[in-house]
Amino acid sequence: MDILLIAGLWLDGSAWDEVLPGLVERGHRPVPVTLPQHGAATLDDQLTAVLAALAETTGPALVVGHSAACTLAWLAADARPDEVAGVAFVGGFPVADGRVYFDLIEPVGGIVDFPGWEPFAGPDSADLDDAARERFATAAIPVPEGVATAVVGLTDARRYDIPVTVVCPEFGPDDARGWIAAGQVPELAKVSTLAYADIDSGHWPMITRPAELAELLADATRVSGKHP
Repeated sequence: MDILLIAGLWLDGSAWDEVLPGLVERGHRPVPVTLPQHGAATLDDQLTAVLAALAETTGPALVVGHSAACTLAWLAADARPDEVAGVAFVGGFPVADGRVYFDLIEPVGGIVDFPGWEPFAGPDSADLDDAARERFATAAIPVPEGVATAVVGLTDARRYDIPVTVVCPEFGPDDARGWIAAGQVPELAKVSTLAYADIDSGHWPMITRPAELAELLADATRVSGKHP
């Protein structure tokens, strides 16, 4: 199966480099998506890039979103439900219709810059060594304000029929189930087929546990009811 990979904030497609071999070995075609991240880019621009990549896939694809990009993956499923075999959310959840894409950090000067490691102290970053942190911070790409502050629009209820796998890194499946049951993730409360996968990592398993993440994403292709 073709697998679209969308990295979270401050990252580009190269974030998935260590995950790709494990997916290829399992017979899949991974497609890291390059998002427009120039200063004037909008969330619509990024969604257009994801949909363009989806249009080039062979058969319905698994769309993977990491962190804030879980919402971007869900927007793609909403826009093209017939082309999406399944969705995997890694370390995050999609925001609901009418909510802001990312409002945890206020833009300054038209961008949301990487804030350093203090906000991610604890389970999020505990498995990143000093070298990995330095590489991340040095390569971090500022997020355009037009992406972060965009209001999410979801329109097609067929998205709820698409199988979803929640990959749980710095939190566990029981945590995710509890948040959904408590109404904190309204989009996933309506999904017909919802699976959970646990991974012992921090918030960036593509960096710290790439082989294990590849295995879980390959497993997610089998959750889909639209593809063998």
